[in-house]
Amino acid sequence: METSEGHPEPEWDIRPARPADVEAIAELRAVVMRPDLERLGRYDGHRVRQRLRDGFSPRHTSIITSEGTFAGSVTLRPSDSGLWLEHFYLTPALQGRHRAEGEAHPCPNRRTYRRCQGVSTACRS
Repeated sequence: METSEGHPEPEWDIRPARPADVEAIAELRAVVMRPDLERLGRYDGHRVRQRLRDGFSPRHTSIITSEGTFAGSVTLRPSDSGLWLEHFYLTPALQGRHRAEGEAHPCPNRRTYRRCQGVSTACRS
């Protein structure tokens, strides 16, 4: 199946994060945040990576893979009012590529939303 843009549909999987995942996530964070931070005049490659390293929690983070390759991560932390979506990074090449609701392989942000819904608490970002 193809997306509306004619790209092949990626297949998604989510697994628990491990401490060794921190560098891949830090690098992806730097890539996806760079355009916005540069526009604001605030991009510092070392700082954007280090802030992720300093707060990284494998316990609350899941790794998104597409066809067996690292594609992103999502961090959901518990809060007093439910779950807090702290980080959600997806490799730029895969952004915007998803199937319609109810299809066999929903995009990871839909899965994350469903995960929040299934916890019977609020999920906020």
